[in-house]
Amino acid sequence: MGMYLLVIIAFIFSLWAQFRVKGTFSKWSKVANLNGLTGYEAARRMLDANGLHDVPIEPVRGTLSDHYDPIHRVVRLSEPVYYESSIAAVSVACHEVGHAIQHKVSYPMLTLRHRMFPVVNFASGIAPFMLMAGFIFGYFNLVGLGIIFFSAAVAFQLVTLPVEFNASNRARQVMVEQGYIRNEEERGVAKVLNAAALTYVAAALVSLLELLRLIIVFLGNRD
Repeated sequence: MGMYLLVIIAFIFSLWAQFRVKGTFSKWSKVANLNGLTGYEAARRMLDANGLHDVPIEPVRGTLSDHYDPIHRVVRLSEPVYYESSIAAVSVACHEVGHAIQHKVSYPMLTLRHRMFPVVNFASGIAPFMLMAGFIFGYFNLVGLGIIFFSAAVAFQLVTLPVEFNASNRARQVMVEQGYIRNEEERGVAKVLNAAALTYVAAALVSLLELLRLIIVFLGNRD
């Protein structure tokens, strides 16, 4: 019962984190940065300053759909980030460029994440079916195998944490050192980036507790 309660609390925490990142982004998207840089302009400057002149920036539809595509080496920014000159826009844009820089310098955790992805993509797709079938039909060897596959997905989320924090740290450092933002704007940048990072922490916590719950149930049934 205690483990179920922890999973529920973690899930509520995850929902709160998602609500917070949306609220924080919405708040700081209404605050213009003092230098008048759009997300695109900040990202372009940061890419060029790091020798990534050949990495394009593309606008994509949606909100908070921003990402760096390591396969095609493209920074994709949601339209509110790409076109607007807010604190939120430049913060998110520079964070995504942080991933492009990680790719360039072969940041170890990003390299590990890329290598894990094909395996995790397969494992996370098949694990729920194995777990469901194992529990329904009492095939606990199948449950054990499903747990192993689910563990790969959890490991991937844990590896993602340092990747995201490092990208944010790179972004903040460059934004301050190269004058994309002014000193009084650092607080807003920190709030946007910290709120975004919180969603990854929450997702990893939910998955980790669910994994522990599955292991406890599995061991209990074997006994």
